Amino acid sequence: MATPDLLAQAVLASFRHSFASYKSLSDRALAQLTPAEWLFCPAPGANSAAVIVQHMIGNLRSRFTDFLTADGEKPDRHRDREFEEPLSPAVVPDLGRQWEAAWTILFILLDTLQPDDLLRTVTIRGEAHTALAALQRQVAHYAYHTGQLVQLAKHLRGHAWQTLSIPRGQSEQFTREVQRRPNHQ
Repeated sequence: MATPDLLAQAVLASFRHSFASYKSLSDRALAQLTPAEWLFCPAPGANSAAVIVQHMIGNLRSRFTDFLTADGEKPDRHRDREFEEPLSPAVVPDLGRQWEAAWTILFILLDTLQPDDLLRTVTIRGEAHTALAALQRQVAHYAYHTGQLVQLAKHLRGHAWQTLSIPRGQSEQFTREVQRRPNHQ
């Protein structure tokens, strides 16, 4: 039977894996876009990839800086500005640097969290959550935006899209390969 400490360690490892997976999917989708395509807005009121990235950068910084000791909505965050379209594709390299720095804040936090931290109280906009609930909330939030980035990039690439998962028509072959792996159970 698993001890609570082992279970908490597994939960932390699962969070790290999920966040890393969503970052990887986002990175691979964004890498297929030109800087000009980062600014493509598919419809009035919709968000470009650049806007989604700006929003995620702001969210990552705000939620995970001083995660256990300060409110997750930092006073210096200006969320509404995150949804303003950049004026030029020239901002894309800087957004890329900010993106990496923001994710680093999260991954450093995940490397330092201890099992007992999962039940500590953290606040977001003054509302109390367990750290566990706050992390789960962010996993869902980043999954949502990752899906938006992938869909937008896939739309823009069309036939030139390089799939990020199992290519169409290759599911059975992929399953056979997985089942042949030494650690498959």
